[in-house]
Amino acid sequence: MLGKKLVTAQKRGETRALCLGLGMVACSMMMYFFIGITIVPFYTKSVWTTETVCKLLKANIKDKVVCPNNEASEDEDIFPYPCLQVWVNLTASGQEVMLYQTEDTLERNPKCSYVPGKSENSNEVKARIETIASNFKKYQTFPCYYDPGGTRTNVILSRLYPPEGLLFAFLWPTLMFTGGCLIIVLVKISQYVSVLSAWQ
Repeated sequence: MLGKKLVTAQKRGETRALCLGLGMVACSMMMYFFIGITIVPFYTKSVWTTETVCKLLKANIKDKVVCPNNEASEDEDIFPYPCLQVWVNLTASGQEVMLYQTEDTLERNPKCSYVPGKSENSNEVKARIETIASNFKKYQTFPCYYDPGGTRTNVILSRLYPPEGLLFAFLWPTLMFTGGCLIIVLVKISQYVSVLSAWQ
């Protein structure tokens, strides 16, 4: 009687562990799919892949502009803010080009180097843009990214999804997938050992 209870409890534990392993594998596959349709396209679409050094030429704050620069945008997404324009000398080619914060900045408003978040109030936006401009004037040279193919003549300060960021995004689903497979393998080994012991 006790032996039957132990066998039943063992089978239940193995079933739960197997379900856990399969669930982890399924969740990791969903995470892979989500990363594949969200982050990977942005990474592959970015042409600013080569890092170089940029030297500041000028950083000007112009009159307020409307963001985003898109006529089809909703009214609540349109807000005015001071336009910061940063021009740099690209050491790789010696060209005078405009600097943008990220790839997204260029898409949202190609006239300005920095686009603030719409949740910030006007005073915070003005203070932040003035701080950014003063930092550029303080640090005359800094790393930036340019398009080695020459498709885009402008440069960006930082990439939204650098290679290490993409690897970090794939790290967690990979760990979950490996853990799930390991649990399944251990359950199968346990079942095999139990069958082998009972046969002997």
